[in-house]
Amino acid sequence: MSPHTPPLRGSSPPEGADPAWGGPAPDPMSTTHSALDHVGHWPVNIGTAASLSGISPKMLRHYEALGLLGAVARTDSNYRQYSLADVHTLRFIRRSRDMGFGLDAITELVSLWHNRRRSSASVKRIAQKHRDELGLRIEALQAMQRTLDELLCHCPGNDRPDCPILDDLGSL
Repeated sequence: MSPHTPPLRGSSPPEGADPAWGGPAPDPMSTTHSALDHVGHWPVNIGTAASLSGISPKMLRHYEALGLLGAVARTDSNYRQYSLADVHTLRFIRRSRDMGFGLDAITELVSLWHNRRRSSASVKRIAQKHRDELGLRIEALQAMQRTLDELLCHCPGNDRPDCPILDDLGSL
């Protein structure tokens, strides 16, 4: 430990972490890890972890409170200190959120990602369910779009107060 690195309390890798690396393998579909490679020292503070993961510090604290990160190490002054494995997990969460997964599914996916004895069938089941839900949402959005297209065709868009769009929205 360098003289500038505060001592850590409770710093242990997450369950199922690869001891040689300190965390789960990075997602091969993720973007380049060059930003992570250029970090001068680990662990990092919350601002750096947030910047490296693309998650705001507020959401980072929220994910920690939900247990998605496990126990984050703290300095003697109680400042959070995030390991490389924590930042990889945060990037995994961010990518999962970008794909539209809900927090319950992300919780399961993070757990499976850290579990080297997982079954890919479990992961596929979660992804399939999400894809099916997305399909239903897309169909609903397309129906709304068709309705709006129809209403727009009937709206003259002139200076008169008559508006079929408002009439339709106000109908029971």
